[in-house]
Amino acid sequence: MNLRILLKGFLLIGSLLLLGYLFQMSQLDKAWVDAEVRGKGFAGEILFVAVGALFTALPFPRQVVSFLAGYAFGFVAGSLLAVLATALGCILTFHYARFFGRGFVNRRFLHRVQKIDDFIRDNTLNMTLLIRLLPLGSNFATNLAAGVTTVRGLPFFSGSILGYIPQSIVFALIGSGINVDPVLRIGLGVVLFLVSGLLGGYLYRKYRHGKTLDGDTEL
Repeated sequence: MNLRILLKGFLLIGSLLLLGYLFQMSQLDKAWVDAEVRGKGFAGEILFVAVGALFTALPFPRQVVSFLAGYAFGFVAGSLLAVLATALGCILTFHYARFFGRGFVNRRFLHRVQKIDDFIRDNTLNMTLLIRLLPLGSNFATNLAAGVTTVRGLPFFSGSILGYIPQSIVFALIGSGINVDPVLRIGLGVVLFLVSGLLGGYLYRKYRHGKTLDGDTEL
């Protein structure tokens, strides 16, 4: 095996372990938002987006980031900042995997990578949108997997951003209503979440062309 590829593979594994450890040692919750973000103006928004991007670049639920964004900034601003943070996290993970892991992973898991590649390559934007809308898999795993395939970045990012919007709105709405009309806002959030899932199911039936989200291709 090419020494450069092997070294990149070890760097990928080691850096993921380190990032996982740092992730477990850190906290992103309401207490942190209250202390560092709320009432801080533009500086608080920049800090939240930066930290949110880092956390969503790791295996941290993007829905929690959206909830906290709604809690910190309100529904409209929270939704926008949540989508921005999650999109930046997606881009970080994608390029991280592409730089460090593409050759290493392809050599060892070529069949699995090929399955993922085949599923989203031909119609990347729509298939990525489909994956983001369906309530399955992992945002982190999807970004890593796409990074080691031949999928082009721009349509993958575009489909991801469009797919992030519905759930970001749902959870920002719930977060923004934690102290005001919580029942109404949570109820509306549930309805929007169901609509998002139905839209994902529609896209899956329309664009799958015989492809399946089975154990090999689930993202």
